[in-house]
Order: sequence, then structure tokens, then C-alpha cells
Amino acid sequence: MLPLRRCPWRLSLLTITLASMALPAMAAIDRPALEQAAQRIGDLPRTHTLLIAVDGETLVARGWRGHSPDDITNIKSLSKTLISALVGAAIARDVIQGVDQPIAELLGERVPRDADPRVHDIKIGHLLSMQAGLERTSGANYGGWVASDDWVGNALSRPFVADPGGRMLYSTGNSHLLSAALTDASGRDTLTLMREWLGAPLGIEIPPWTRDPQGIYFGGNEMGLTPRALLKIGELYRQKGMYDGERVLPASWIARSWQPRTRSHFNQDDYGYGWFITQLADTPVYYGWGYGGQLLFVVPEHDATLVMTSDPTPPSNGSDYLNRVKAAVADAIEAID
Repeated sequence: MLPLRRCPWRLSLLTITLASMALPAMAAIDRPALEQAAQRIGDLPRTHTLLIAVDGETLVARGWRGHSPDDITNIKSLSKTLISALVGAAIARDVIQGVDQPIAELLGERVPRDADPRVHDIKIGHLLSMQAGLERTSGANYGGWVASDDWVGNALSRPFVADPGGRMLYSTGNSHLLSAALTDASGRDTLTLMREWLGAPLGIEIPPWTRDPQGIYFGGNEMGLTPRALLKIGELYRQKGMYDGERVLPASWIARSWQPRTRSHFNQDDYGYGWFITQLADTPVYYGWGYGGQLLFVVPEHDATLVMTSDPTPPSNGSDYLNRVKAAVADAIEAID
């Protein structure tokens, strides 16, 4: 057989073949239907921006009500999804031993002396999946918690209302304990870790955000990122921890994060490590959710990632509003199918 460089027709055939291999996913997209679904999302009263990418190509990049996908936005509890990614990066670097490491080992003297002894049974994995068992710091308890002079101590001093590893108790305090653990285990603050382990390899800017009275960066709220930065986070997970040819997170961490471990009574969806798990348009979907409608959806079956940001000010209408968003996102998924 002649070398390929001496056979132009072979090169052309190879080019056509490779191109045809890439066509089916994009050719299956119903562009008018996708645009209608995007507009439906934009018509929701809180929507600020929407990004939809398929196989790494951004097909929709829209802003409403004076907002742009390049604007920094408060992603609220979607921050918990990034904290989960940071824990995975810390485990890969042996900064944290693993999800079974007790949180008390990492926090040391931050654990109040009068805390319930069961605090020592709480593991990293319990915090990631919202199964610590401690009374929640979210909801009606949130204001008093963030007004306290020691967020870590306050969270750990709360009474147990379930056993560690038991039912889901969604609590921002859990994610904040992870931020404190990352800080103590690494000797560097969470912002520095976030910039080095996620920001630099993804090429995204991560501005400083709120700290607690001890200087620990808020581990579950108030982070500011652009929608385009969030899209890169979603693409990282869609590509099983790879980004631009570089390994950023272990593929095993993505799989563990998307494994159902408990169920939310707020939206009836399963929950893994910082990710909700559901089905939309008969398709498995993984998503991070922040107050008011800050959302990151990853749909591996269709090589799709969707980012939505919204008005973060009260009232958010909670799960009712989320259901309206999910119905519109289901339409977008059907257009991609």
C-alpha cells in the first residue's frame, strides 16, 4: 500500500469519513425547537442568562433583562457543586485521605469541646451528600448561623436530628465545614485552591467571595462566577474530568459524585456529592442548583451542558420555579435528541 501522503484520494476519503463521524450528534439537533426552548427559558420571570453547548460547541448564548453570559453572578448554592469538585481534587492530591475520613480529624481544635461525641462519626462523604445528621443551618436557621461569631463551631454544636449517613438534611453548614477542612488540610485558603486546581486549568477567573469571622471562605454560598465559567465546569464533568486534553479531576470522582446517595424532599430528586440527579425527557440529567435559579445541567447522553442564571433576590418560589425551569430544559433536551 502506498503511503497516505502519495494518495490524495485516500486523504480525501479519510477526511470525509472523519467528518461524517462527527455529523450525527450535530445533525440531529432541531435548531428551531432548540431556539423555542431557549426563549421559553428566557420568558421565565427571573431568567438572566442561558448557555447551551453540545459536544463543546456553544449553540445558545443569550441574556435577558440587561444581563450577559460574561457578567459575574452570585451563584448561591451552586457553589456547593464547586466545593465538591475541590474535595475531589484534594483527594487526588492526597491532601484529604478520602470520603471516609472523619471531619474531626481535619478540623482538630475547631471542633467545640462540648459538641456531641457523634460529631466524630461524621465523614467527608456525609458532608458532601448532606447526610451529616446535624440540625440544618439552612432555611429558618440560616440567619442566626451566619450572624454567629464562629460558623464552624456553630454548625458542629447543633443537635443531631438524624444519624450520620442517614436521611438528607440540606445544610450549607456541611459545605462550609468542607471549606474549613480543605483550608486546614492544605494550609492554604479555599480561594487559592479553587484558583489553582480549577481556575487555572479551565482558564476561568475566580474572584474572592465572602469569608466567615475566622477567614474561612464560605463553603456553599455567595461565590461569583460568569455563566461562561460555569459552562466550563459543566464541560469538565461531561468529559469525565478532562479539559482541553488535561486531566483536572479523576474520572472516578465524577462517577462517585453522580452516584445517588440520598433523596431531597424539596424536589424529590436524588443527590450525590454536590449534584442532584434526575430524568428529563427520559434522559439522565445531573445538575447543580443555587437559590433563585442558578443552574448547571449536564446531559452526558447527548453531550450537552446547559447553564442558567437568574435573579437571586427573594422570593425564589423554590421547587415550584425549579419545576418550570426543568420543563423548559426538557424541551431543549428533546430538541438536541
